[in-house]
Parts: sequence; C-alpha cells; structure tokens
Amino acid sequence: MPTFRYTGRNAQGAKISGAIEGASADSVAGELLSRQITPLTIEASESQTGSGDALVMLREKLRRKRVDLDELIIFSRQMYSLSKAGVPIIRAIGGLAESNRNLFFRQILQDVRASLESGQSMAVALNAHPKVFNNLFVSMVSVGENTGQLDQAFKQLAAYLELERETRKRIKQATRYPIFVMVAMGVALAVINLLVIPAFAKVFAQFHAQLPWATRVLIGTSNFMRDYWWLLLLGIVGGLYAFFKWIETDPGQLKWDRIKLRLPIVGGIFERIALARFTRTFAMMYRAGVPLLQTLSINSASVGNQHIGQAILGIRESVERGEALTRSAHNSGLFTPLVLQMMGIGEETGALDDLFIEVADFYEQEVDYDLKQLADAIEPILIVCMGVMVLVLALGVFLPMWELGSAAQGRG
Repeated sequence: MPTFRYTGRNAQGAKISGAIEGASADSVAGELLSRQITPLTIEASESQTGSGDALVMLREKLRRKRVDLDELIIFSRQMYSLSKAGVPIIRAIGGLAESNRNLFFRQILQDVRASLESGQSMAVALNAHPKVFNNLFVSMVSVGENTGQLDQAFKQLAAYLELERETRKRIKQATRYPIFVMVAMGVALAVINLLVIPAFAKVFAQFHAQLPWATRVLIGTSNFMRDYWWLLLLGIVGGLYAFFKWIETDPGQLKWDRIKLRLPIVGGIFERIALARFTRTFAMMYRAGVPLLQTLSINSASVGNQHIGQAILGIRESVERGEALTRSAHNSGLFTPLVLQMMGIGEETGALDDLFIEVADFYEQEVDYDLKQLADAIEPILIVCMGVMVLVLALGVFLPMWELGSAAQGRG
C-alpha cells in the first residue's frame, strides 16, 4: 500500500505533518478527518512514485510558489463582493480556494479556511502567511473585523493594490526603451568583438605593420572575449548572485536602498514613489481607524525602501515622545515645505486622512511626470555611449586602413 505525506491542522488548530499509508489520496483524507485532522496537502511519498508520478512531482516543485499582485487584487475584489452579499467568510474562502488556479495560493486559502474553522479570526489566519499577506493587509482586515466593515476593508485594499499595480506598470513602460537600447548595444558589441574585429585582425596581420593604439585595444579586447568568454560569463553570473545575496541581508538591503535614492536621474523617482506609497497607505489606514503609531510602524515596512522606512520609524518615535506629526515629519527631512504645509493644515483641522490623500495625489502626479520624462533624460546618455562606441570602432578599424593605403601609395 502506498505511503502519502500530509500536512494538516488538528482540532486545536495547530499545524501538523506526517506520513500515512492508504489506497489513494481520498482514502487518506478520510482517515485524517476521522482523526479530527483537517488535511491541507496530501502527496504521494517520493519512494512510492513511478516515473510518471515523479515527473508530476518535479513539475510541482518547479511550479511558482508566489502570489502575483493581480491575484491579490482579484482575491480582494471577490472577498468584497462575497462579504457585501452576506456570504459566510468560511464558505467564501473555501469557494475561492476551490476555484483558484494557482495551486500555491489554493493551499494558502485552504490553510486560512482551516484556521477559521478552528475558531481563529480572519486577521490571525492571514497573518500566518506573511509572504502573501503583509502587515498592511492584515491590519486592514483586522480593523474591518473589529468594526463590522470587513467588506469595506477589502474594497479599500483592492483599490490600493490597483494603484500599486498602475505604478509598477508605468515604471515598466518607462524603462522598456532604455533597457531595449542597452540590450541592443550589448548584442552589437558582442557581435563586433567576436566576429567583425577578428576578421579585420587577420587582414591587418598580413601586412606586419605597426597598428594604432585604438586598433590594438580593439584586437586585445576581442581576443580576450574570444579566449576567456567563460571567465566573463562566470564573473557576471557570480557578481549578480553575490549582489542578490547581499541585498537579501538587512544591512545590504538598507545600503542598496540608500544608494538607489542617490542615483542620478532615477534616484528622485525612487524617493517619490516610496513617499507616494507612504502617504496613500497612511491615509487609508488612518481613515480606517488604525491608531497613529501602529499606522506609522506598518508604513515603515510597506514603503519598499528600508532607508525611508527607518526615517518613518524616526517620525514614529518623535510622535511617541509627544511631538506633533508635522514637526516630526519636518525633522525627518523627507518632505518638501509644500507637503509639510498640507500636513500641518490636516493636523490642525482634523482632516489628516484627506490631506494625506492630496499629498499622495501630488507625489503620484510628480512620479507620472518623471516617468514620462525618463526616456528623454536617458536618451542623451545612450546617444553619447553609442557615439563613443562608434568613434572607437571607427578609429580602430579605419585608421590602420588609411595608413596601409597611404603606405601602399608611397611604395607605388
């Protein structure tokens, strides 16, 4: 009888795992339910699988284990509609899990449903999966549960996530042209160094003449790329691997986020995107009734930049000591005088959420304008780089041809 490995939750809601023998996955599920264990995943043991099952298991291991932003938006919209229609939460989560095509997300929702059935709140159940539902998402759901407005919480989350998607889409559109040009330049350089220059080098070698420095540099570079291409490839792959491992660490991520804000042309865009995200999230959470200090704490982790996140934590500490929010924001050095003035008005009138929405709109308009101008700002740099490349190639290839031609005429 084959062996199946399972994960599930017991009657107390604790997550457990183990192995059990059974004729099929369905019979194993029935056995687990009889033991008051709610199964989450049931998989055949690797030692029991044949070649066909092994391929299935390999496909499952290679399957993406993440939830896209679009899937979170759809989930939030569906939960808003189901909650507003009065569908019980457990039934709603179960239905969404069954219809979800993302197997990883389906398992997450099944786990959430099991937690709800064991008596946990929706926020606690979602908080068990921080890689999918961040602190912002969980806090909004918690406020919705406590105020009896869970449907509105999901509606606001869907609207917020849609704005986040639009921002990412604009960034991709703005960077598409520069990336295409840089890739084309890289391909052109590779073709020239690996195919064109070696052909010219053979011609020049037949004359046994002293070549100009530009030509010698080109031929040396071409020879190095042809002979040591594997070393270049290894260096690039190793460098990228080391870089991504470095930014996975907290000190590395903090340093990289600080560097990004200082980059020419794009540094200001990164900063305004983070501040737009901060002000929009702050307004949404503050309007939902999340306490100010908790709002600042959650925002520090959701802005997408640890350097700015630390500055927001500094604002929180100042507010906790009794300082006004506007004064604390001024001391952080993050905001312009115009934005600080709008914050001050909102704090004085008690309409802080409304004014923060205005500030978010202001930053998003700035980001939209900057992204539209990004291609125009980068284009001169790319043109200069292409001009330098063409100049070096022209000097390296045509100078020796002219000299050889002149020498031939002199001998004639």
